[in-house]
Amino acid sequence: MATAQVALPLPALSEGWTAEKDFKAVGTLSTPTQRNIEAVGPHFLAHARRKRHQRTFSEDERIQAQENVKKVEDDDAGDISEPEDPLMLQRDAKDWKNQDHYAVLGLSKYRFKATQEQIKRAHRKKVLRHHPDKKAAAGSSEDDSFFKCIQKATEILTDPVKRRQFDSVDEAADVEPPSKKATQKGNFYKLWSPVFVSEGRFSKTQPVPKLGNEKSSKEDVERFYNFWYNFDSWRSFEYQDEDVPDDTENRDQKRHVERKNNAARKKKKTEDTARLRKLVDDALALDERIKLFRQQERAHKDRRRVEKEAEAKKAAEDAAAAKAEEARLKEQQEADAKLQREQGKKAKEAAKNAAKKNKRVVKGAVKDANYFHEGGAATPAVIDAVLNDVDALFVGIDNEELAALAGKLNGVKDAGAVKKVFAEEVGGFVAAGKVKEDDVKTLT
Repeated sequence: MATAQVALPLPALSEGWTAEKDFKAVGTLSTPTQRNIEAVGPHFLAHARRKRHQRTFSEDERIQAQENVKKVEDDDAGDISEPEDPLMLQRDAKDWKNQDHYAVLGLSKYRFKATQEQIKRAHRKKVLRHHPDKKAAAGSSEDDSFFKCIQKATEILTDPVKRRQFDSVDEAADVEPPSKKATQKGNFYKLWSPVFVSEGRFSKTQPVPKLGNEKSSKEDVERFYNFWYNFDSWRSFEYQDEDVPDDTENRDQKRHVERKNNAARKKKKTEDTARLRKLVDDALALDERIKLFRQQERAHKDRRRVEKEAEAKKAAEDAAAAKAEEARLKEQQEADAKLQREQGKKAKEAAKNAAKKNKRVVKGAVKDANYFHEGGAATPAVIDAVLNDVDALFVGIDNEELAALAGKLNGVKDAGAVKKVFAEEVGGFVAAGKVKEDDVKTLT
């Protein structure tokens, strides 16, 4: 680097000063020393940089700005850095409702967990990279559509109300529950914990109880499932509303759209509640701790039963003194039992005869209805099919139901009326699971 010598004159003497009367020597001057003075400072370094690279002021400022941007991007790289999808860069800013605001800002891995500081840093990084002025200075002909997407994403995510509305419908943050097969093969707690953590972001009550592990107590497990069966969610679906026209002229249309949006929100809320309930039911059914607790309860009941049986045995032994009375009672009971058996036998015979009579009534009604065949006498195939279905009906229903059916058919001769009675009664038996529909299809 070149050196320069600068002559610095002594300060001027005051007017009227004379050496003869005013000068007073207080010491002697040291021997003069020659020193080199070098230029330093940011302005000199900028001048040297322009001279070295042969740049103009504007060229140097543009290049320095680009380097500063790169430095900022490098400083922000890491926790808020992720590759940009080329398709995302071509998004239409008008379709902002369907864009992934977290992905636009490079916060896909954080999503609802992203802090406001991370959002601000991500916005700054994206603006420095995609600002229209920077692209224009670089000679790019791209429009500012993606820059508008960045601004919209920042607007949504920095507003607590709008961000909560977007988080309510952010499917990318959802964790799909594992299948029954996958759960049985893998670790239940490892597979299901992320699912409940994801769903827990919608809870008005925080913190959300954790799923725990195989060492969790019964009280903790019950508290966990009670919390989810009584889950109080703040999740809403306003973000998916149809846009309401903001003109004041068409008020009827505006009210119609608002009513439509309210109905859609309620429907989605109901569906989401049912989805969450099924999810908790599935987890409960696959939780090995629940099975263990139920086994322990059964074991406790068995112990209580054994204790009661022991008490009953002791009571029986204590009552041995009343053996004679017990013998008399036993003899009387046997006599009564014998009488009951005889009466029961007669009742069974009567019921059997009544069942035969009722079956004849039912088959007679089918016969009177020409086996439900229209247009002439029923063919043997039709008769066999109907009678087979009637036999299948007899197998499926009990004597009381058979008697009720026979009572409704007794005296009915009209084929249409017979058909109607069969259709109503047999349909009820099918609905109750008494008979299969395929077994009685000719009777319905």
